Amino acid sequence: MREDKMVLLPSHTYRRQFFGAHSTRLSDAHVTLPTSFSSVNCDAGPMFVGHHQPKKIASSSQLRDRRTAVDFKVFIIIASKSSLSDDEFVSVTVSGVLYPSESDWVAMVSPSHPDVSSCPIDEITYAQTGDLSKLPPVCHYPVKAQFVSNDPDYLKFKKKECKKSSKGVCQVTTCSGMLSFHVINIRTDIEFVFFAGGFELPCILNRSKVGTFANPNKPLYGHLSSVDSTATSMRLTWVSGDKEPQQVQYGDGKSQASEVTTFSQDKMCSSRALPSPAKDFGWHDPGYIHSAVMTGLQPSSTFSYRYGSDSVGWSNQIQFRTPPAGGSDELKFLAFGDMGKAPRDASVEHYIQIMNLLCMEIFRDYADSGSVYVTPDSGGECGVAYAIYFPMPTEAKDKPWYTIEQASVHFTVMSTEHDWTENSEQYEWMKKDMASIDRSNTPWLIFTGHRSMYSSVGGLLGIDDHFVEAIEPLLLANEVDLALFGHVHNYERTCAVYQKECKAMPVKDENGIDTYNNNNYSAPVQAVIGVAGFTLDSFPSRVRLGWLKGAGCNGEEEEGEGEGDVTRHRDTHDQNLDFFEMRRPFFSVFGS
Repeated sequence: MREDKMVLLPSHTYRRQFFGAHSTRLSDAHVTLPTSFSSVNCDAGPMFVGHHQPKKIASSSQLRDRRTAVDFKVFIIIASKSSLSDDEFVSVTVSGVLYPSESDWVAMVSPSHPDVSSCPIDEITYAQTGDLSKLPPVCHYPVKAQFVSNDPDYLKFKKKECKKSSKGVCQVTTCSGMLSFHVINIRTDIEFVFFAGGFELPCILNRSKVGTFANPNKPLYGHLSSVDSTATSMRLTWVSGDKEPQQVQYGDGKSQASEVTTFSQDKMCSSRALPSPAKDFGWHDPGYIHSAVMTGLQPSSTFSYRYGSDSVGWSNQIQFRTPPAGGSDELKFLAFGDMGKAPRDASVEHYIQIMNLLCMEIFRDYADSGSVYVTPDSGGECGVAYAIYFPMPTEAKDKPWYTIEQASVHFTVMSTEHDWTENSEQYEWMKKDMASIDRSNTPWLIFTGHRSMYSSVGGLLGIDDHFVEAIEPLLLANEVDLALFGHVHNYERTCAVYQKECKAMPVKDENGIDTYNNNNYSAPVQAVIGVAGFTLDSFPSRVRLGWLKGAGCNGEEEEGEGEGDVTRHRDTHDQNLDFFEMRRPFFSVFGS
């Protein structure tokens, strides 16, 4: 029996043996993957100066004939009978392996038949995204990947199967390994590809039958954002594979039609010398982004809603509570920066994933794209994806700074990626906004941006002194209580600090909690909260500049009532790693 399969042929060759039989059946419980190999020669040529050439995931016309020796099967076990749900774990079993290696790996790719006319030409193309880990040089970039050795039994040859015996004696024994992949509905079909050679010398040994989602047009991933400080309207944004307007139905029979938009590959940022991943090998179709504003709401009230249409389906019924209006007494909110993520499974995952938008204010980081910093942004997204997925109450999409009041807090949100220098449009806006606050109505002022003013982490994540010199005096002059920043992937907080000097230290209250007394205001307290899921940065051995505490955690919950705010910091195990309190009686500083 003969069957076409792909092999990448030599300049540098090594030999591995695998065995298999042909099958393309999609059963009720699993997909059996087609393959036939006796021995496989995998090769690598130059990728760039002294390195490896990127490999294309080949079409059937690129596959070579190999003669079957022994059965080699790869099973994709899925929960659904014939298609994938919106959110599930898919078991991938690689079996029939004669010599398991720690360099064997499985990639999930989507779509299954992409345009691979352009390839990354060197490792800098990966590094420019900010991910400096080892990445496989392939033209069709995997959504995620795992080494088969994640199954601890694989390299130990514990899952054995006799493939050939004679006179009751097994002559050929193979082993298998099982991996679990977390899969969400990304609208395009997916397949799993089995590689040898590690990330450095990827050689395709086998591919799965294509898996499709049950409803690629389904409305998904809805999220809310405020429209203004009245809390009487809320914007809902979601994603679908359908470009026709849909609806949000809410309250007692109310509904609003969605506005629909999307973005294309030619809107991504790049440079002539070094094409960005978003422009070529890292692109994935974003679907259609729907947005609708629910009006006629009441502050601090609970409502239910669903979104979608009869033709493509509806979301579940969801409840939400509107925020308190500006000037009321109590507010509870969650604050985090740098929304990278670690996968739920054990995959190695490139962070420029579908729906994986980085940071709250990372915008236009490519040269000639309007950024104040000439560095690559999220592999070439340059703020386009952020602006469409996360509409905020800004004056315009190219002016991503805004202000909003909720309860007793006035939030001033800047874009550290746009011009913030003195006399710039954004600088003048910040100056005017903070000077106009009615502190008898909203006594607390919280300032936020992406790049931090203080951090114990140096190197590429170090502080821009020009940024600090321009903006820090505004914070002091307007008595900012708390400044929240990201960019550095850990958690740190300061004393009341100005010009790199502690102006006041917190004191311990009767419960041992650090307490800042802003009755006698001295300077802003600053916190780095870049802990929303991306890999944490290491702390230096010595902490300078008055930083009081550092902890690798994954979220920050803040709540305030009466005269003070209390902040709790939680890690992935739901442990409180840091507490602090700020006190500013409503009328003690500003009068009544």
